[in-house]
Amino acid sequence: MAEFNDIIKDSKPTLVDFYATWCGPCKMMHPILEQLKDKMGDSVTIVKIDVDKHQELAQAYRVMSVPTLIVFRGGEVKWRAAGVHTAEDLESKLREQM
Repeated sequence: MAEFNDIIKDSKPTLVDFYATWCGPCKMMHPILEQLKDKMGDSVTIVKIDVDKHQELAQAYRVMSVPTLIVFRGGEVKWRAAGVHTAEDLESKLREQM
């Protein structure tokens, strides 16, 4: 948890993907997040959190469905949504935080 808190406190935007290995829509998000990382490079951090392995984090951020995507900057939640999103939509949300 301490390492997670250090990551989200960064001044650059951090996109956290709360997912589950058994979740079909979560599997759809994987290539989208890879595409996003390739396009945005080191200007953002993308972290995947398995809700089954990290239940305490999922509870702390009230993750009720997967995938849930949360953008943090400076330790604060700047945007959050559930479900599958396009790389373009996510890039737009991240750029708003730069």
